[in-house]
Amino acid sequence: MFQLLWILLIGFVLGVIAKLILRGPQSIPWWLTMLLGAGGALLGNAVSGWIGVRHTSGVDWIRHFLQIGFAVALVAFVAPAWARSHPRR
Repeated sequence: MFQLLWILLIGFVLGVIAKLILRGPQSIPWWLTMLLGAGGALLGNAVSGWIGVRHTSGVDWIRHFLQIGFAVALVAFVAPAWARSHPRR
């Protein structure tokens, strides 16, 4: 149970960082920001394991940059689609 809460918290933080990195407004709800950040974390972990940099003797900077990069890519891809399918009233 605590692992799921931790994943959602990290997902929210990564999603917010991704939204701050991108230019312009991303009008997606907070729960979608959290899910996209968690997806970015999952993809970043998978790729870092695949290229062999997931576990290092210090801080896993490459893994963290991959997580943020994937979160940015997911938010950049999903936010315009969300805005088109949910126009503001």
